[in-house]
Amino acid sequence: MIQGVLSFIAGFRLMFAKAELRIIVWRMLGLLVVLMVIVTAGSFWLLDYLAELWLPQGDAWYWQLLSSIAWLLALLLSMVSGAIAYVALGSAAVAPWLDGMANRTEQFYGVTHEADQSHWITQITTSLSNSVRPLMGLLVWGAAALTMIWLPPLATALWTYGGLRFLSYELMDTTASRQGWDFQRRQEDLKQRRWFYLGFSGIAMILLLVPVVNLFVIPAGVVALSIPRKQLS
Repeated sequence: MIQGVLSFIAGFRLMFAKAELRIIVWRMLGLLVVLMVIVTAGSFWLLDYLAELWLPQGDAWYWQLLSSIAWLLALLLSMVSGAIAYVALGSAAVAPWLDGMANRTEQFYGVTHEADQSHWITQITTSLSNSVRPLMGLLVWGAAALTMIWLPPLATALWTYGGLRFLSYELMDTTASRQGWDFQRRQEDLKQRRWFYLGFSGIAMILLLVPVVNLFVIPAGVVALSIPRKQLS
């Protein structure tokens, strides 16, 4: 798990240390800002809905405590949902730039995967199609969380874990596609390095909740996973 956290941090540092990567980040930043504003608005709507659903009513002293806990859980669940939506939409919207970042990162370490030369629309639709099966898995976790909607702690825990798994698939998409991995191969890598990806997506999720910093999570994740594993061991 710690290795996953350190890997993400290494990608974040490299992204800003190399001018060749920074220039790509600035190109995609405007689109990421627009997506973040839209997703944030949706998150506030979800927070308001969950607060109305979960906040208990009563005059006893413990109702105030229960209300505080319910509000915090509603806030956490809405923020996690917003983070998931942002990564899913953002990864597809800036897919051509992410491939360029991955290509340049690999070149720093002597890796020679060819850059994706297909049209940017094709790259975006490919990224979206790669999200379908992970999204189905996320919906399963979402359904499980929905059945526990009246138990806010359990519902939040289920949705958060499902979100971490989905983030792992999304953040690995660019590098996995460059290596020709199908969904089964990605699934195998996720199982074999379960704790690595839990730490990797965990720190990504935390940073997605930090204003401004969250704009750089997607490119930082791609850069991190483009660094050869032997360089991180």
